Amino acid sequence: MQVVPLGGLGEIGKNMTAVRQSSGIILIDAGMSFPDEEMPGIDLVLPDFTFLREHADELKGIVLTHGHEDHVGALPYLLREFNVPVYATKLTLGLVRSKLQEFGIKKGDLREIKAGDTQNLGGFGLEFINVNHSIPDAVAIAIRTNAGLILFSGDYKVDLTPIEGDPMDLGRLAELGNAGVLAYFGDSTNSERPGYVPSEKTVQKTLEEVFERATGRIIVASFASHIHRVSQVVEAAKKHNRLVGVAGRSMVRNVQIARELGYLDLPDEMFVEQQRDFGRIPDSDIVVMMTGSQGEPLAALSRVAAGTHRSIEVGPGDTVVVAAHPIPGNERGVSRTINGLMKKGADVHYSPLQNVHVSGHGAQEEQKLVLALLKPKFLVPVHGEFRMLKHHANTAMSMGIPEENIFILENGNRLEFKNGKARRADNVAAGMFLVDAGAIADGSSSVMRERQQLSEDGMFIVVARVSAQNGQLLGPPDVISRGFVNPQGANGLTEQSIDTVQRTLERTASRQVTDRGELKNAVRKDLSGFISQKTGKRPIILPLIVEV
Repeated sequence: MQVVPLGGLGEIGKNMTAVRQSSGIILIDAGMSFPDEEMPGIDLVLPDFTFLREHADELKGIVLTHGHEDHVGALPYLLREFNVPVYATKLTLGLVRSKLQEFGIKKGDLREIKAGDTQNLGGFGLEFINVNHSIPDAVAIAIRTNAGLILFSGDYKVDLTPIEGDPMDLGRLAELGNAGVLAYFGDSTNSERPGYVPSEKTVQKTLEEVFERATGRIIVASFASHIHRVSQVVEAAKKHNRLVGVAGRSMVRNVQIARELGYLDLPDEMFVEQQRDFGRIPDSDIVVMMTGSQGEPLAALSRVAAGTHRSIEVGPGDTVVVAAHPIPGNERGVSRTINGLMKKGADVHYSPLQNVHVSGHGAQEEQKLVLALLKPKFLVPVHGEFRMLKHHANTAMSMGIPEENIFILENGNRLEFKNGKARRADNVAAGMFLVDAGAIADGSSSVMRERQQLSEDGMFIVVARVSAQNGQLLGPPDVISRGFVNPQGANGLTEQSIDTVQRTLERTASRQVTDRGELKNAVRKDLSGFISQKTGKRPIILPLIVEV
């Protein structure tokens, strides 16, 4: 049996792992992540599907642990290529079904399961175990394989007083541990954090205090998929006689799904469905849930902070709660949003100054508890950057798991289990796919490199008229810079660039070079070298040779 992580290791997001044996392949989760600053113009980042394409006839199905985007966001792109069943809990399937409809996928083989169920899929025995997370209906997955029992925790925390549902099924984990767990693939996101993560219910007290003091409109921003947080806001609104509005496309969709499936008790008489009606309600009588807790430029809260939202404004007397920790890399956007709200006079509550959010990922003591119950022979830390995986490994070693039985992997590493032993095998392709306006491109494509080069060094456009007969230059060339320097302050760089291009074309004309491709290459090489020597930059050179 082999386990091949295709995403989620050494990074936050795009979690996807293939489990393979002689009977076929099953996929655990199919997540996406958001682009970083080095990916200008990119909308989403997906795992590399190459390994799955190479073994498409072996893929038996996809199993989802919960409904967050970093675990299900790549699913529509996968199902365009692979017609396989998808197993998930009720809420997860509700969120997935809506996402597939957005992509025009009207039919999908979606199969509902619940915690405690067992299922056979492609020769693998699956068991779904209730865990707590920041979204209802999250499960861990125990898999009986030809090599033994392995377990994927999914995202989890040990919450003994959850907002919805039962506490994590620690008893079942103990039973599996006593029966024998070959390998445990455990969530590492909070492995650097000592102690325990507080219960979701601790946030309720803070929200109650905010609602008690607020005299104007209340705005609460959170992840659209954080149904627990939405539920807490609704309960606070009930106690303080406020109506509830929703803004942000994904928040509107998820609240609708959660209401329809019974995961959110928001009566019709409390719900303000149309955003245009928000302004007709006294500020003291409404709370608005919206997206934008991560400072995303186009999200609702960011537009409110910038004053560009078409129907929602904030000012003195308004209260805003940013109910989420910034994901690494998003700190600047979150700070910009908070600053914008405060400049408009709003009273802003945010973490870590106030307890307006608790993590959905277990800290070190919770990781120790799960390790003690499962007693796995092998540990593979998953879901996190390298430092997080390393801390999880250190915690496991403190629990007595030998260092040689802990594998800190990278995406594409293949871990093979045979006769109770584990070893690394040959790697597989595991880069990334980039989504831009719905189109998918290879993460190493020249388009991405050119965008990065444009963003860093700008572009020079060269327009030259030459004779079609002998390549002779028919007048001075034009050189236009974009995103590079101000021509007025360029210290003669533009004029010197024109001279460089003119000398290049005179040289090629003396050799009677008329091939446009060769002329462009000569111009590109000489001008690039000149600009690099003068400025240390390497802008994109775009020569336009016009034959006359």
